Amino acid sequence: MATDVKVPALGESITEGTLAQWLKKPGEAVAADEPIASLETDKVSVEVPSPVAGTMAEQLFQEGDTVEVGAVIARIGEAGAAAAAAAPAETKEAVDAATNPPGPAETPLPREDAHAPAADHADLTLSPAVRRAVLEHHVDPSKISGTGKDGRLTKDDVLAAAKAKDSGPVHEPEVKAPAAAPAATAQPALAAAAAPSGERREERVKMTRLRQTIATRLKEAQNTAALLTTYNDVDMTAVIDARARYKDLFEKKHGIRLGFMGFFVKAVALAARDVPSVNARIEGDEIVYHDYLDVSVAVSAPKGLVVPVIRSADAMSFAEIEKTIAGFGKKAKDGTLTADDMKGGTFTISNGGVFGSLLSSPIINPPQSAVLGMHRIEERPVVRDGQIVARPMMYLALSYDHRLIDGREAVTFLVRVKEAIEDPTRLLIDL
Repeated sequence: MATDVKVPALGESITEGTLAQWLKKPGEAVAADEPIASLETDKVSVEVPSPVAGTMAEQLFQEGDTVEVGAVIARIGEAGAAAAAAAPAETKEAVDAATNPPGPAETPLPREDAHAPAADHADLTLSPAVRRAVLEHHVDPSKISGTGKDGRLTKDDVLAAAKAKDSGPVHEPEVKAPAAAPAATAQPALAAAAAPSGERREERVKMTRLRQTIATRLKEAQNTAALLTTYNDVDMTAVIDARARYKDLFEKKHGIRLGFMGFFVKAVALAARDVPSVNARIEGDEIVYHDYLDVSVAVSAPKGLVVPVIRSADAMSFAEIEKTIAGFGKKAKDGTLTADDMKGGTFTISNGGVFGSLLSSPIINPPQSAVLGMHRIEERPVVRDGQIVARPMMYLALSYDHRLIDGREAVTFLVRVKEAIEDPTRLLIDL
């Protein structure tokens, strides 16, 4: 008897997702709890495990379909049993081929997107399992020929490439047209090699659900909030000296490196006590204030920017903050962040400096009312005690909803952050 595989709960307020990739084909053996499909939601990628051991019997949806929570997407048969049915698309193609065989004189026309091999697009749809294998074995997915549907990579493809890499260089198989094939029926893929070098091309790639959500939320913020940004700069000398002095002891005791983000999270917590509106939100015709600080930290993931939340950051130590951030960074790279990791948040910190940004105006993350933008540290000439000296400076940007936060409050908040960073002792004695 076949066992249904249903779409699991995807998190609070998430009712549907997109079937990004099938990880198992009909007829393949499946172990209990082994992922058989990858779903993409508004926030994260989720793997769907098999509830039992057996054989993939039937796939009820195609890749790219939208599936609701609780929907049956596949059936698992008894171990060793043959697949009950092929994927819907494959079945339809087989029926069409049987009822309408092509004429012997027909020559298929190349598709517009046939200039690029399928392997070029595989990295756009890597499942979490495949992504983890790529990162673990340090292989380039663009150089691996995928054996999955539409040329997509599977975990076995990555493992085989890693094994070949250890034993010697990996050589892509040479593609040649059949000797008897006339020039008019050459494979479309070969047209790319023969195309003029100056030819201009376009490629259309459907936006992922995550990218669509990011676009919608950012535009919503611009349409709804009265956005304004105020800037300041901060001398990072004291923080850099503190890190240099204590980084070895800190790592030895806590098992994690001491970074800059811990200082800024603590500084924001201190400043938010003086300016609580920065940590508030508008709800209808009311202002909701929080007596806690849940900091959303912008983290770069393979499919876009995500913002996991450090909960009750105002009550955490430097070590707890750094451990939490490091954990989020690893999960983002592995594609294992959950919806709960990104739920909520009362204030956001975005560090564009890690990518080299000198100055930017960040956009708030609704329903939050403010976001602090950090940037790269750069030595610049400044005046100290009447002397021009070089100091490691960083520009700070606070974007905020002017409907809730006045300019005076925004400037005061940013000055409090600046004072705490330039004199970290303030973080210890609560000044």
